[in-house]
Amino acid sequence: MSSPKAFAVAVSLVFAPLARAELKLGYVDLQRALTEVEEGRAAKARLQGLIEAKEKEISKEQEGLRKEKEVLDKQASAMSEEARMQKNNDLQRRVMELAQKWEKARQDMSAKERTELQAIFAKMDPIIAAIAQREGMTMVFEKNDAGLVFAPPHLDMTNELVRRYNEQHKGEAKSDAPKVPADAPVRSDPPKSAAPGKDQAPPPKR
Repeated sequence: MSSPKAFAVAVSLVFAPLARAELKLGYVDLQRALTEVEEGRAAKARLQGLIEAKEKEISKEQEGLRKEKEVLDKQASAMSEEARMQKNNDLQRRVMELAQKWEKARQDMSAKERTELQAIFAKMDPIIAAIAQREGMTMVFEKNDAGLVFAPPHLDMTNELVRRYNEQHKGEAKSDAPKVPADAPVRSDPPKSAAPGKDQAPPPKR
């Protein structure tokens, strides 16, 4: 039978490596970093400019269809039933085509946004790894994906990530689009002018 002293020595030998290993954790908020790095701001402004241009284009076409509907309503009594139905069917067809055009544009914008943002996130990964290695961190969590309810502010690496990213990718953030606030939402809904009148066919659906 082993003595208590021998048992204590055995326990200390088993747990010694764990005691010496320091568990150091950190986290980053990638969504916040995206809105703060210069390249992310430029991408957002670029996408916002493209969406606004498409909105104006759709609104202009819808205004033309609205005016045609008004003319058709005024001339309906002087037209034959066949001619009136043909004009109305043609108008409905063009409204549906415009709805499809808007939906395709919205999907294209969403795909472009995903592509641009993924490219930025991919550039962030090695920067996060470098910071973690320098600080001797065991693990780094993404604040939102990890579902962190609480974490001490000193474990937050986001500011350092933003600073290093801007230093390493300076000059890559180019945009000809107008500047927009960092918290401005990227719109995906139809233009307000698309709202139908009482006698107007439905606007493009989301």
